[in-house]
Amino acid sequence: MTRHYLDHASISPLRPEAAAAMAEWAATGVTADPGRVHTEGRMARAMLEEARDRVAGLFGVRPRQLVFTSGATEAVNSAVWGALRAWEASAGRSGDPTAPPVVVAAAVERAAVREASARLATVVSVPVDGTGRIDPDGVRWAIGESRSVHGTTPALVHCQWANHEVGTLQPVGAVAAICRELGVLLHVDAVAAAGHVPVDCGALDADFVSVAAHQLGGPPGIGALILRRGLRIEPLLVGGEQERARRAGLENVPAAVGFGAAAGALADPGRLAAEARASSLRTAHLRAAALTVDDVVVYGDPDPAGRLPHIVCLGIGGVEAEPVLLGLDQAGVAAHSGSSCSSESLEPSPVLEAMGVDAERSLRLSVGWSTTDGDVAAFASSFPGVVGSLRSLRS
Repeated sequence: MTRHYLDHASISPLRPEAAAAMAEWAATGVTADPGRVHTEGRMARAMLEEARDRVAGLFGVRPRQLVFTSGATEAVNSAVWGALRAWEASAGRSGDPTAPPVVVAAAVERAAVREASARLATVVSVPVDGTGRIDPDGVRWAIGESRSVHGTTPALVHCQWANHEVGTLQPVGAVAAICRELGVLLHVDAVAAAGHVPVDCGALDADFVSVAAHQLGGPPGIGALILRRGLRIEPLLVGGEQERARRAGLENVPAAVGFGAAAGALADPGRLAAEARASSLRTAHLRAAALTVDDVVVYGDPDPAGRLPHIVCLGIGGVEAEPVLLGLDQAGVAAHSGSSCSSESLEPSPVLEAMGVDAERSLRLSVGWSTTDGDVAAFASSFPGVVGSLRSLRS
């Protein structure tokens, strides 16, 4: 059976450019520590720094601002840790000196953001509307709430670039302006957006931006934390001077090479725009096919300008997510759901719950660089039958 992969928002297949670059690295036989001064070490260092240049170029920042990590989860945890340590050391701490740190975040943030923050700080939640979007004034309110109720200025504000479940773009520019005005550090999770819409971190000038290679066609197991120029933070991982003493541990050179190649493939704005147009057309067909079935709705911003081009999130009345996923899988279609029974979590998607919709009946479809019209057609031909069969069983 031909398989049809519609889960690029979880992980996108390795781009040919990344695979070729990693194969070329393997062919060189250079497996040296980039921190060594011998010839092999210098060769590894050159490969690592070329990859850093290419990733930094995609995101509009200087290479020195970019710290390679094991993925976005580590990058997020590093940002939270660094911000809280800076808050503890700050002479500008105001209010009650015994007050615990506060982090501001919406419930629609990814689990890594929410859980890393809740483990180390009190979280003040920013409300969202029915599309999953925050209001910048809500961020301003939450910062004020931290000061008035908790007696301290927040150590950090989180604002994702775009939502990973429904694709809604967030007002990151407006939130960044508020954080600069009020003197609060800002972390932006750009994982879902990177490689699908322009992500100009240089223009945004947030304090922290986390990205991952695997959602833009790079290898899994590598990501990056992008730091605002001049920002110094205490590293999460200690025990070495790698990454300019900002992240200890031997650098993953082959993964960095693959990340750099994938970033280099997308550095041409024309290619990024072309892939976004193709994704938009395919997700439009997915929406249209899904809406031919009764009692199916689309979650997120209805305006294409307000959402990522490659994600469609559906609500399906009358059936739960897991049997729909299994039925599609038997038809050769891979998809995802925010339902608790179809994910690693025992709880349904907090994103959809915050939006006020039923997370147990959601279906997320996402396309990417390798998606074909045949993949879309496979969903369109199988979805009505899968849902119809399940509903007939219930009745």
